[in-house]
Amino acid sequence: MGVSVGQEKPKMFAKGTEITVGLVVKKLNEILQARGKKGTDRWGCPIDPPELWQKCLGCIEELLELLFAHPEIFVGENVLEESENLSNPEQDVRVRGCTCGPQVSPGAPRCAQVTAGAVAEYVEHLKDEGRVCAIIARLQRYLQGKGSPEELCRVYLRRVLHTYYKFDYGAARRKGGAGQVKEEGQEKEEEEEEEDSEALMERLCRFVYAKDRTDRIRTCAILCHIYHHALHSRWYRARDLMLMSHLQDNIQHADPPVQILYNRTMVQLGICAFRQGLIKDAHNALLDIQSSGRAKELLGQGLLLRSLQERNAEQEKVEKRRQVPFHMHVNLELLECVYLVAAMLLEIPYMAAHEFDARRRMISKQFHHQLRVGERQPLLGPPESMREHVVAASKAMKTGDWRRCHRFVVNDKMNGKVWDLFPEAEQVRAMLVR
Repeated sequence: MGVSVGQEKPKMFAKGTEITVGLVVKKLNEILQARGKKGTDRWGCPIDPPELWQKCLGCIEELLELLFAHPEIFVGENVLEESENLSNPEQDVRVRGCTCGPQVSPGAPRCAQVTAGAVAEYVEHLKDEGRVCAIIARLQRYLQGKGSPEELCRVYLRRVLHTYYKFDYGAARRKGGAGQVKEEGQEKEEEEEEEDSEALMERLCRFVYAKDRTDRIRTCAILCHIYHHALHSRWYRARDLMLMSHLQDNIQHADPPVQILYNRTMVQLGICAFRQGLIKDAHNALLDIQSSGRAKELLGQGLLLRSLQERNAEQEKVEKRRQVPFHMHVNLELLECVYLVAAMLLEIPYMAAHEFDARRRMISKQFHHQLRVGERQPLLGPPESMREHVVAASKAMKTGDWRRCHRFVVNDKMNGKVWDLFPEAEQVRAMLVR
């Protein structure tokens, strides 16, 4: 059981010190200098993170323009301090510095995180995502041929992190319109932009797999690659990559952000398996997350109230920084519904086949808990919530009435909340009928 850690009170005087008038006045002056006078604005002007973020983007774009316009200037972390050249006009300018450090992180989503719950402002800040991706792509072009493999791996990972969670609706449109003829110049200009996300992820991740010397960057790239495959229903490629990586064996030793990415990837794998009708694989992938009762926290989509009591203010601040931006969230109701339906499709036939077996095992404790909750209801009206629909469907399946079971699982109320959220909604409904 965790114990809440309180912040220590500041110590005014050391133990055993003789407290005199002069010592008290001196300490009072120190406190006043640290706090400032009441009613004054110590900063001079309010800080506006979005405004500072725009200025930061502008500065980075200006610096990149400068580097492209003056190829005689080279900035890199592999430049030693003694080999820097800032003043000799007869030689190329060489500056020691890192062009792909934390300042080129996925900043637009982080900036949107500080927007105080205003949907319009959040959407407005998300428009900067394209600008950030363009900066990372330009930085990638700058480092190719100049940067070290370590720098390229880092900037490639940045681009992967901005790509892996986005469904590529344009890929299908491009395949459908493959017969259209474009002018040669236009085709060259759009070549990189037209590269579908599957080919882009494959190219970037393969470079990281081959060149990275740190386990963390490679691990993040593998997880993003698996997530992207699963998101686009490439189940067998995603599953094989997960099995070959052996990440399940030592992920508990990774740092929290990597563990959150791993949890998100496993959830996406489970949802992908469900769409393909691989119910057992879906249940196995989602079991650990759903049985914990902490899916929201494990996916980096919020902090549970009970766990907040176990953290001090500094720990809470660190935890909040790790949260995944809202537009990258996995729908928790969709996740729970997929898990419960998968458990129902496994558990009810198993219960029917082993009805008189005293040693019958339990496949899903959470599913059985929902069944018990439903049985304890004194009045059984029409199901309203998603859980009640799954319980009603389970009771219909127990009696062998699959049509009634299907009507409870797929209906107008559930369509809007769950099944319509799938890119291939009709295929999922057809799979459930089958």
